[in-house]
Amino acid sequence: MIGRNAIAALASALLCMAAIGVQAQQPIPENDRYNPARYPDWSGPMRFTATGGNRYDQTKRPGRAQQAPLTAEYQAIFDAGLKDQAAGGQGGNQTFSCTPGGMPREMAGNQGLEFVVTAKATHVIFAQAMPRRIYTDGRDWPTDVEPTFDGYSIGKWIDEDGDGKYDVLEAETRYFKGPRAFDASGLPLAFDNQSVFKERFFIDKSNPNIIHVLTTVYDNALTRPWTSDRQYRRIAERVEQWPENWCQEGNANIVIGKENYFLRADGLLMPAKKNQAPPDLRNFTQAPK
Repeated sequence: MIGRNAIAALASALLCMAAIGVQAQQPIPENDRYNPARYPDWSGPMRFTATGGNRYDQTKRPGRAQQAPLTAEYQAIFDAGLKDQAAGGQGGNQTFSCTPGGMPREMAGNQGLEFVVTAKATHVIFAQAMPRRIYTDGRDWPTDVEPTFDGYSIGKWIDEDGDGKYDVLEAETRYFKGPRAFDASGLPLAFDNQSVFKERFFIDKSNPNIIHVLTTVYDNALTRPWTSDRQYRRIAERVEQWPENWCQEGNANIVIGKENYFLRADGLLMPAKKNQAPPDLRNFTQAPK
């Protein structure tokens, strides 16, 4: 037979468990900004759900099929770049020489990316590029920012359904340098680098392994703001092996002046385009004829 003391102890334990359960269901106070329980689980490696190449609007093919709302000036620049690529050149694609892709191109995460959520900042870790930081500590826009290819991002968390947990991260990014392009086709952003990006990050309501990043670009190369729903799938079925990536390693592109050449395996230069002129050799001893 269970003694009275044992029954009392059991009853006390059950009451404590019930109290803990009730407490766990209470909404977290709004001023408890740094409580980890408030933040969503975005852990694990992610892959861009689009296939067939890096693109801003993942529902459309790269290049002209993106139907970007370019101004006449930047449409002409884009067309000239595509013509150069068709001839073997790089056109508006700048990353061949190890220039960072910058925003929004980096966010395709060609070799995978990972979101690391903390109360003061959300970090976007890329396999092939420098990490990006979205500050959520309540700071104002600084006045002495040094422009970068990824810009400077400030965000805020939103609890849309009032359950005490954050559902949405809204971010704004400014202070860019360039040149930058939307994708590898060289789809251009304005050379003045006055871009403003507004993003809305949230988990898909029907699939917790998909994160949406609703991205709107405001840029002087565009006739209007351009929005796309970029999606990332969590790789949950295996342990992801993050690749080692160094842009210079194995890069056969050699830029001399304004021309790009290829370095052959035997160490000799070769043209990148048909009928491309050789580099200027005026400062070198010329071989006798």
